[in-house]
Amino acid sequence: MAKLTKGARETALSELKGWAFDEATEAIRRDFKFEDFAEAFAFMTRVALLAHAADHHPEWSNVYNEVSITLTTHDEGGVTDKDVQLAMQINDLT
Repeated sequence: MAKLTKGARETALSELKGWAFDEATEAIRRDFKFEDFAEAFAFMTRVALLAHAADHHPEWSNVYNEVSITLTTHDEGGVTDKDVQLAMQINDLT
């Protein structure tokens, strides 16, 4: 899967609510906030199942009710359609 061109990435991001490109890491990123830890953890579990099915795993962190997710395709050195598709599926969970 090839790294998206700048134009393709910008077009994809325009359709991905809440996601932003991080130039330093060549990745897309989004922060999520939930009512409490249990909701955040349940969300992470649902994301984990999506990621496992796609064989594409996020970089993420969780502090109490906040979850930060970063998506990039390391083998390609940046954002690919795989990242965009997973981000869309993650957005569908919220």
